[in-house]
This record gives sequence, structure tokens and C-alpha cells, in this order.
Amino acid sequence: MTDALLLPETPSAAPRRPSARFMLAHPAHFVALGFGSGLSPLAPGTAGTLWAWLSFLVLQRWLSPAGMGALIAASVLVGWWACTVTARNMRVADPGSIVWDEVVAFWLVLWLGMPAGLPGQLAAFALFRFFDAAKPGPVAWADKTFKGFGWRGGFGIMFDDLVAAACSLLVIALWRFF
Repeated sequence: MTDALLLPETPSAAPRRPSARFMLAHPAHFVALGFGSGLSPLAPGTAGTLWAWLSFLVLQRWLSPAGMGALIAASVLVGWWACTVTARNMRVADPGSIVWDEVVAFWLVLWLGMPAGLPGQLAAFALFRFFDAAKPGPVAWADKTFKGFGWRGGFGIMFDDLVAAACSLLVIALWRFF
């Protein structure tokens, strides 16, 4: 067994800073750090969301809407595992460099919000970043409720961003309705 698998559910050692070496040391790290976008020294959550946007535009050329939905569903489950392992190995409950939660949540916003031109996609990006960063109302509740380590913490890393996506989609729906 590796040392990473022997860490307790509530790490007490000093937090680890992510690096390219750390990212490549385990498949979960590679996924959770958004294939490297989470290593951005400035605003890793925004970098992860931008990576999500670009990758969505590429993926939608090859995947049907149902295929994209299946990818998003699978990515939530894989992300839960990857975020759990990576947070434990970093010894931080919800590290900013873990951006897979932003990736999957923004894919969800784009998938349900499409078709949209560049102005609509920019608005979706701005709304999602607002809800994710400011954490108003239900997003703050989701963020506080599932903090910690282990599977609950990994779920919490993903869940608050999915709530931010739902809030963004609600605003987009209301905007389109009125």
C-alpha cells in the first residue's frame, strides 16, 4: 500500500501544495486538478471554469446531447472519488486547486443552457463564477453542510458547485422567460 492510502480520514499533517509532480502521482490528482488547470497560481477556480468551457466546445462536436449528459453524470461520480482522494492527500478539506467540481458544474450549465451564442455563454460563465465565488444562499448552505474529509467531504467539494450551477441555470431560465 502507498502512504496516500494509509492517511487517516482527518489528516493532521501539514497541508501539501499541489505541483505538476503531485498531479501526475495519482490519476485522481490529475482529474481533480482539472488536468492541470487547477495549478494556476491566479484564480484556479476561474482557470478550471475556462478549461471546462473550452473542453465543452470541443466535446460537443463529437458527443450527442445524450452523450454529453452521460459524460457529465459519469464525471460527477469520478469527480467525487477524485476529489475525495486528492483532498485527503493534500490534507485540506476543500483545496482551491481542486477544480474538477467547477469543470463538471460548468459543463452542466453549458449543456442545459445551449444553444447559446457567445454573449449567452459569457453570461453563463459570469453567473456561474459569481455563484461559485460569492456563495450566496443555497450555495453557502451546501458548502458548509458537507465540509470534511472522506466520502462526505469529496461529495461536498462537488455538491456546492452543482448548487451554483443550478442557481446559474435558474437565473438563465428566468432571463429567457422574461
